[in-house]
Amino acid sequence: MKREPVIGVQPEIMRWARQTIGLSIPDVAHAIKKSIEKIEAWEDGTDAPSYVELEKLAYKVYKRPLAVFFLPAPPEEVTPERKFRTLPQSDLQALAADTYLQIRKAHAFQLALKEVFGSRKMNENCVWQSITLSRSGPVIDQANSIRKFLGITIENQITWKSDELALKKWRQAIEDAGVFVFKAAFKQKDISSFCLVDCDFPVVYLNNSTTKTRQIFSLLHELAHLLLSINGLSKFDKSYIDRLPFAEKQIERFCNAIAAEVLIPSDDFQKQIAHFPANVENSSEQHFDDLATRYGVSREAILRRFLDQGRVGAAFYEHKAKQWAAQKKSGSGGDWYASQNVYLSDRFAKEVVSRYYRHQITLEQASEFLGIRAKNFAGLEQRILQGAEA
Repeated sequence: MKREPVIGVQPEIMRWARQTIGLSIPDVAHAIKKSIEKIEAWEDGTDAPSYVELEKLAYKVYKRPLAVFFLPAPPEEVTPERKFRTLPQSDLQALAADTYLQIRKAHAFQLALKEVFGSRKMNENCVWQSITLSRSGPVIDQANSIRKFLGITIENQITWKSDELALKKWRQAIEDAGVFVFKAAFKQKDISSFCLVDCDFPVVYLNNSTTKTRQIFSLLHELAHLLLSINGLSKFDKSYIDRLPFAEKQIERFCNAIAAEVLIPSDDFQKQIAHFPANVENSSEQHFDDLATRYGVSREAILRRFLDQGRVGAAFYEHKAKQWAAQKKSGSGGDWYASQNVYLSDRFAKEVVSRYYRHQITLEQASEFLGIRAKNFAGLEQRILQGAEA
């Protein structure tokens, strides 16, 4: 009977399912409107959920297939605490359930990439096979090598007259270099991005809820992580870096420096700031706006360059960064199909559609790879074939 306790569900599976999505027992109790004592009983084995309760837990709360709850023991799975070194332990333990799900989804996309592309050779010359970053090497030289590999010159960059176009161009260049770039609208707004290293299918995952300029910086930051062969998980507010152990702190600062140098080359920056006041803190908003527009970055990124040069104080930087952050407005939700297309890696999505057209995979398989329902495939397919928007 559906209302009777389910036989065969191991208590450790119940604990594992909850802990791997970052929920507390009170969180689960609230989500399914049960007492805390009831959830505790399920996890210590003195009681078991009914089939209806187990379905609700699996699909609505833990986001797991029902079958996983009938395994004899929890499956081996890498947790964020074990996978990412670039957030303080307290921050990792405080990740929202949605962030756990986004990381799990990125792993699923990586598995789908392996299945879709199979043993077929990717780009002959992938960026992570050609460039290996060294934290002891000069940042400017290494950033120049990345720019050269991506084929983006400063002359190209300054012709991009919108943040949206700049993001599209950087994303396209990095995908052409072999990295698969996905996006999602994170519910945990302070997470900016993460990346997953792989010898064939490295993935960058961006928070689409952040501004386009922030996504551009995050994209280059995570690329630096991939070129160090280190998984990365980054937050919008950089103050978390100060709470990291020494080695991890150096990694994050290095990746930030590489991203800043790729986006704002020092030689060009020095030429452009010649007209700034000697006391940069007396500069007008227009001064910062013009430079930010030139490079397709945020005003904060420009100000950070001055901070690194010792030309503005930390208090001024923090004040202006908070002021500018308060001025940012989120865009409208827009068209669902357009949003889904933006979220997917362009190369991956086109390969899935191509295999479907060649009758190598079914409609159901294609939809599963893309993470959508079969009934939505036709609408999304048209967007994919038209080409992704940034």
